[in-house]
Amino acid sequence: MKIPDYLPKASDAIDQAVEIISRLLDLKVAYWNRGNVYFEPLKFPGFGEIYGLDMTRWPSKKRRFHRDTYPGMRWNLGDFILWHGYKKADTVYWDTSIGKGRPSWNIQDPSMIFKHFNETLSIYCGGFDNLFRHHDYTRAILESVWTYPMARYWLHCQHLYINGQKMSKSKGNISYIDTLLKQGYEIQEIRFFLIYCHYRQKLNYSDENMRSVVEKLKKFKRIVRTIEKKIAQRTNPDTRVAQRLQQGFEEKMDNDLDVRAAFNELYEALSTINVTTLGLSEASGIMHALREIDGVLKVIF
Repeated sequence: MKIPDYLPKASDAIDQAVEIISRLLDLKVAYWNRGNVYFEPLKFPGFGEIYGLDMTRWPSKKRRFHRDTYPGMRWNLGDFILWHGYKKADTVYWDTSIGKGRPSWNIQDPSMIFKHFNETLSIYCGGFDNLFRHHDYTRAILESVWTYPMARYWLHCQHLYINGQKMSKSKGNISYIDTLLKQGYEIQEIRFFLIYCHYRQKLNYSDENMRSVVEKLKKFKRIVRTIEKKIAQRTNPDTRVAQRLQQGFEEKMDNDLDVRAAFNELYEALSTINVTTLGLSEASGIMHALREIDGVLKVIF
């Protein structure tokens, strides 16, 4: 995986959190109550749209939620906290222009984004569980102080399961990459297993599923090596077949990042090619296209 340009920490964006809160207070979208600052979702048009929240369920009586999380509670139907005001027993706090305290969990992502970007983000990602509260909160906070949409696309990944059960330390069913490497799998094969699915569907790891997916990649790479052997040095590539490969791959990827369908498109296309009659320039064009495609997949070469 590529290392991001920025690896921010919420504790390094306290000034940005305070600036956002100050703006929200000025806009009357947020307010003080007993030393804390709360955000009023009903003052943000379109609140809950990412999840698809039924706003008719919103209570008519004002409610405030002053904790960051409420285990077992998917939605806090009321005003959510932005700033925890200082209390005598607190050991973690900052002395800021709005007083002593600390940012809530809800504003930590917006503050880190605010520090590094001042434009609409191309894609905003997160786990499926971020659909409950968190990303609608993030969007409402940022779009209240920005004059443009926060992100063009929101992607939410489902969870990885082990033999049909969600991975968790309490169940003791965690599988580590080091373990898979010791079993003889290559790092590209592990990556391929993790991306060879649709991101919004649960991915189930089992020894059988792993072997099956890895075998498919191995078969694909054997075809690629056969084509690669046909290429002579300084062969001018014929891009006609290559363009069809790229077009089919891009169409599937443009359909909500359907990596599985995109790879299967490549696999089927290469499987139908008669390598023995393949021209040198065609082989060169195919290899050029596959190297560009592998700039996305990172599993072929």
